[in-house]
Amino acid sequence: MPHRGQESTDGTGGGGVTVPMAWLYAEYIADELLRTGDLMPPTSFEFRAGRDALALTVFLSDTDGELSGIRVITRLETWLSLTAYDQPWHAWVRERLAEVTADTAAAGRHSPDLELARAAWRWLEDTELLAPDLNAVPGGAATAEEEEPKVWTPAWQLGLPLGHLAIHLF
Repeated sequence: MPHRGQESTDGTGGGGVTVPMAWLYAEYIADELLRTGDLMPPTSFEFRAGRDALALTVFLSDTDGELSGIRVITRLETWLSLTAYDQPWHAWVRERLAEVTADTAAAGRHSPDLELARAAWRWLEDTELLAPDLNAVPGGAATAEEEEPKVWTPAWQLGLPLGHLAIHLF
């Protein structure tokens, strides 16, 4: 499977459309993990946050450019450790994006995979989602909920634990 820097083209030689296979594959893996866990509706912003956080983890942890179907199972422990609560995932993503960007620039390449990864990261950082009330009592009075302050948090802070749980449930 083609990876970072080895994207597929339409086969016409020079000037063909470059397909970001590494990013699309990472996104597919993340989507499947989240759907298998059945934690959120696939149409929710929370699901998107989880998928993007997992896709970034999968994409950026593939340092060898060898991510393939058979290796997915062997990478689950790595992804679990990267997405764990006590890990500096946010800083790790920034560092890895900077490294991959520098490597790509040094090689004089254009990477649509990297562009999509950076776009996902921007969305995760810039988008705020309403944090769920984890202390809520099912069937509680609606007026009490309305009186509680609303907490908005960056999408990655909601997506990361969702992705971690999805990996764990897989």
